[in-house]
Amino acid sequence: MTDTKTLMTDTPTLAILYHSNYGHTRRVAEAIAKGAQNILSAQQVKAIDIHEVDWDFVDAADMLVFGSAVYMGSVTAEFKAFMDETSKRWYHRKWQGKWAAGFANSGGLSGDKLAVLQQICLFAMQHGMNWAGMPLMPTGHSETDLNRLSAFLGLMTQSLDLPPEQTPCQGDMDTAIWFGEHLANTVLTH
Repeated sequence: MTDTKTLMTDTPTLAILYHSNYGHTRRVAEAIAKGAQNILSAQQVKAIDIHEVDWDFVDAADMLVFGSAVYMGSVTAEFKAFMDETSKRWYHRKWQGKWAAGFANSGGLSGDKLAVLQQICLFAMQHGMNWAGMPLMPTGHSETDLNRLSAFLGLMTQSLDLPPEQTPCQGDMDTAIWFGEHLANTVLTH
């Protein structure tokens, strides 16, 4: 267990790396960042589009959170290219021992989000990372309930065929904030 004095001198950081074609997954990433910033300072948390990676921040971060929209039962092609781009980091074990977590967003209620979370988790395991899941019991199935999609491996959200300002629903966005707080507390206490 970490004592308070250590917490005051350590500055753990959290990088949320995501790909979003239409803005829905970006909105989820920003909600995770908002939740993490409820615990950590804004300088300690960054939501980073994979096309604009700050590799220095990512490599120094204590936790990497990976997120993608779901396309054809997998991460997006762009996110897969990002994963492949990390092969030198994999070879040199640059991220070994860091914390990792994941989130997936799709239009369908299931949308094969579990397959994406498994893919992201396997990617993190290849890098020798430690996985942080979603330890929140579902509170119901309405659009205002937390963890309404009953996810435990990571965060699952659903975007309907509407603009990102309107979807994912409030419960999914509140769950993303909760997830960000959980991840910040995880990196603080481990």
